[in-house]
Amino acid sequence: MALGGNPVFKSKNYREQTRAAGATGAASATYAQPMSAQALQDLYTQPSASPQDTGRMTYADVINKTMLTLGLVIIGAAIGWQFPGLMLVGALVGLVLGLVNAFKRQPSPILIMLYAGFEGIFLGGLSGVFENMYPGIAVQAVLATFSVFGVTLMLYRSGKYRATPKMTRMFMIAMIGYGLFSLLNFGLMMFGVIDGMFGMRSGLLGLGIGVLAVLLATYALVLDFTNISEGVRQGAPAKMAWAAAFGLTVTLIWLYVEILRILAILRGDD
Repeated sequence: MALGGNPVFKSKNYREQTRAAGATGAASATYAQPMSAQALQDLYTQPSASPQDTGRMTYADVINKTMLTLGLVIIGAAIGWQFPGLMLVGALVGLVLGLVNAFKRQPSPILIMLYAGFEGIFLGGLSGVFENMYPGIAVQAVLATFSVFGVTLMLYRSGKYRATPKMTRMFMIAMIGYGLFSLLNFGLMMFGVIDGMFGMRSGLLGLGIGVLAVLLATYALVLDFTNISEGVRQGAPAKMAWAAAFGLTVTLIWLYVEILRILAILRGDD
């Protein structure tokens, strides 16, 4: 399995809890004491314990919590859409909460839900601004985001799109380059060195960078799916489903923003 991508899944805490859960299960099997015939019969007739009974993370947990965080993003987006002046507040608070959640040793449901809400406010304000400029662009971006997510999930489940150590190393290098370019572009725009809504991320270069970012986001989704599967297989604690939901939400928000940017560049050239 190739670990990497979202800092939530790369964090030492997520890996330690996943591996510890797997080690505990192995140790229990190794050091189990011999049982009498009657005890074995009683154990055999008992119903099997589900992951919920043993306090382990399940796919259902991850899905339910991800739906909750995305629901909060939508609620926040509705607020940001109506009050675009809150967009900057949502962006700054969302950034801080995102960093806190990414490097927190234990997932905090409250902080994760607050992150989703404030990021939703940012996305709603941003989408509203672009919607006023290019009617219909927000719906196009939402549909494109969930289409990419659905296709990526189907390809992952079919085994045709998997994370590998080599691809993950290339992904990390590309992410570093993308991050440095984005910081440089932001700095040049802030100091007025370059003009335009997207700075250097305009025109054909902007489209190329946008397509690269979308490809990186799809691979990040594959890494998210891989690490979630590994967590379920190893029997990670149920609370780590919150970390998994947070990781998926971060990736989907990034994917949406990149698709929205690409559509704005294309519509701006009409």
